[in-house]
Amino acid sequence: MHKPEPAAYEQFYSKYIKLVDQEPILETLEKLKASTYQLLSNLTGEQANYAYAPEKWTIKQVAGHLIDAERTFAYRVLAFSRGQVELPGFDENIYVELSNSNDRTIQDLATEFSTVRNANLYMLRALTPAQLDAHGIANGSPVQVNTIVYIMAGHEVHHLNILKERYGI
Repeated sequence: MHKPEPAAYEQFYSKYIKLVDQEPILETLEKLKASTYQLLSNLTGEQANYAYAPEKWTIKQVAGHLIDAERTFAYRVLAFSRGQVELPGFDENIYVELSNSNDRTIQDLATEFSTVRNANLYMLRALTPAQLDAHGIANGSPVQVNTIVYIMAGHEVHHLNILKERYGI
């Protein structure tokens, strides 16, 4: 897998892709899985229920969003690598509202995130070069499978940065 060039994807995705280093992306996803699990699973219940402002997500909801996004990106990879050409977007706020993340423990959410990422890594390792080059349309924008893998990692880094900057963890 190779880091996509900016001309290969919509500008919206650049905020995620620029957060990903040049090292092999599957190694990056493995390292992120471990560090995100460690970060989330070591939080107390009080910390996990914290939102830095009214109407902002709690840390539990951020964790739930990471899980939902991970599954969404993985489905896009699966669908486009198997020949499907278009998928709808998703409203992250509605997903978070309906996720019931605040009713769960942060340790449970951390374990689910790690488990979902593990499953996705199996899928990603099995993709052929032709499947990685496959394209589709997600949320009205064209995107290549290879690019989605980098978006997956960059999206996680983006939210980890928010957790550090705004939530103080």
